[in-house]
Amino acid sequence: MGIFSYIALVIVFLVATLSMVAFAGTNLYQDVDITWGDGRGKIVNNGQLLTLSLDRESGSGFQSKNQFLYAKIDTQIKLVPGNSAGTVTAYYLRSEGLSWDELDFEFLGNLSGDPYIVHTNVYTQGKGEREQQFYLWFDPTEDFHTYSIHWSHVHAVFYVDGKPIREFKNLEGVGVPYPKNQPMRLLSSLWNADDWATRGGVVKTDWSQAPFEASFKNFRANGCVWSNGVSSCNTNTSDNAWLSQQLDSRGQKRLKWVQKKYMIYNYCTDTKRFPQGLPVECTVRTKS
Repeated sequence: MGIFSYIALVIVFLVATLSMVAFAGTNLYQDVDITWGDGRGKIVNNGQLLTLSLDRESGSGFQSKNQFLYAKIDTQIKLVPGNSAGTVTAYYLRSEGLSWDELDFEFLGNLSGDPYIVHTNVYTQGKGEREQQFYLWFDPTEDFHTYSIHWSHVHAVFYVDGKPIREFKNLEGVGVPYPKNQPMRLLSSLWNADDWATRGGVVKTDWSQAPFEASFKNFRANGCVWSNGVSSCNTNTSDNAWLSQQLDSRGQKRLKWVQKKYMIYNYCTDTKRFPQGLPVECTVRTKS
């Protein structure tokens, strides 16, 4: 065998190996478990695609196999198309117990032609009431888009297609509880919430449109896996530099752009809801 033929074979082998590694990294069978729905949640296409469905009898859901104490979670999601009023596709990190921590994306369905509402919330020690809501700058039912939660001891940031839409900073120094002590698992579900989800419950689910379906693929978790009370992360290594990263100036500009153009509700400006004064995190001045 000539040297060039040998090199070509080596290249082919390396490419094939890398492809297998990439394939394994996106195999949902390895990353998540269907947890409820009596067959309405399915992993198909050799582990490359997960679908959740909802009908009059039940919704469905899944969760990550691993728990994390800080993580960067990215998943591509295609939301329920058509008249999805009353349905909610939830995608969130949550710990266990009665005083749980939670970082929430909830996608509130709507009548055909109306925009989806992206509802976000942050819970610390079982207390939420930190809602921010947004419209999207695209139709989330036509194709897959990437929804991300990046959670570290510095902040929790919610991203859509790489654009930050919300940042919740660690402000423990001024008395604001922050989710940092409880490991969380990624969960997702598709369920009926027509008692509140669409226009405060005015628009009900049209069951003639069922089954409703949302699709998921390309789950990525770069996180500190929590197992037997120990984190897999060493904060001193360069591989985990993201644990201390802040939003840079470009990220801050993108965040402000999204919030100026697409935010439709912000608890931090709802003075009627908080007549005794806005929550501390809404009023404290911090460096960007």
